[in-house]
Amino acid sequence: MARGRFAFASAPERALALGEIHARPTVLLGPSRIIVQLAFMMDGGASVHHSAIAEMSRSRGVAPPERDARHHAMPCGLGTLRWERHTEFSTWFWDGPAPDKIGGDIIGDPFGDGFSPPGSLISAVRLEIRSEGPETVDAESHFDPISLCHSTVREGQASILTDFRQDRDGLTQFLLLDRGLTDSARGGIVQRLLDIETYRTLAMLGLPLAQTLSPEIRRIEDGLTAITQRMKNGAREEADALLAEMTRLAAELEANAALSLYRFGASRAYDVIVRERIRTLAETPIHGHETMATFLERRLAPAMRTCQSVEERQANLSRKLYRATALVRSWIDVELERQNTVLLNNMNKRAAMQLRLQQTVEGLSVAAISYYVVGLIGYLIKAVTHDLLPVDPAVVTGASVPVAVLGVWWVVRNIRKRHADGAH
Repeated sequence: MARGRFAFASAPERALALGEIHARPTVLLGPSRIIVQLAFMMDGGASVHHSAIAEMSRSRGVAPPERDARHHAMPCGLGTLRWERHTEFSTWFWDGPAPDKIGGDIIGDPFGDGFSPPGSLISAVRLEIRSEGPETVDAESHFDPISLCHSTVREGQASILTDFRQDRDGLTQFLLLDRGLTDSARGGIVQRLLDIETYRTLAMLGLPLAQTLSPEIRRIEDGLTAITQRMKNGAREEADALLAEMTRLAAELEANAALSLYRFGASRAYDVIVRERIRTLAETPIHGHETMATFLERRLAPAMRTCQSVEERQANLSRKLYRATALVRSWIDVELERQNTVLLNNMNKRAAMQLRLQQTVEGLSVAAISYYVVGLIGYLIKAVTHDLLPVDPAVVTGASVPVAVLGVWWVVRNIRKRHADGAH
């Protein structure tokens, strides 16, 4: 706990922020050392990598790292083992005394028969630091002249040699020729070289995925082209089938895009790191040889452009599918509106027919009710004696017919009017 005048309550994130800036200190390296760094993918999760370094620590009588630790260092043989956990990989860095000669057998490293790798190997580097002298005169002979990169850094204080090829042990070889570097300067150059090799390998992981997705994208593009040609020819009657086909293509495209989203994004980030590390080295070319910057630019840049091209094709194809789908949906909507219009017209016709039928029934009902009313009037008049009714009953009955008809009509009309007013 902090003490003193300014030992105020700190934000929970303060310790993390302060610690992170010192999380990767520059390793101080002597003038004659060999470094082996292995990078393993997080295939089984971070817990597997933590268990591996914890078990190695306990076997050497060293306290294991905390469960959430991202860094750990411990003595190992004649050197030091440094472990670091990243998002999708972990690095195992060991430095020890350099062999007697360039390319000689490594002695004392912890990656022997007893080492259990925590995941699949993605990067492996062998970097030797040698003081320039008679034994380094033929240093170039240890590398492939076709891909040899040879340059100077720090204003001629050191030279870097590599061919980015793997030796008999599967390690990418680097040679740092020292002309008076400090321990800190050596450590800084070594860290940049290790980052370049590790991150350029990780950046290239996007290329196989891009090459795999490219035929799939081409197939979806061809499918969309065929659909749009059918749409061009006015295949409105096939709108449902076209929509189903485009939905299937869109689902395939989005599945592929989701699969590649993280990988392409990670490749871009790793590529930026590689370029930054190369720029920081500030190489000066040696006559007749390439620098690492030139070599990687000719090989890494096309791979990154391929990934970018596939990503852009996916985005453009997604927009095209959306527009085509919207057009087909508009066809379907228009057809639905037409069908609804026809349905409404038919309903209006049926309503008009029902109205006419109702009016006809009402007319018949007036006649029927009037008939019964007149009949009742006739029975009533017949019951009256001739003395009370001097007029012939048939005449009275006949005269009541129009009165009954008008009366029934008026009553039915008022009932219908009240029903209509109630509906409103």
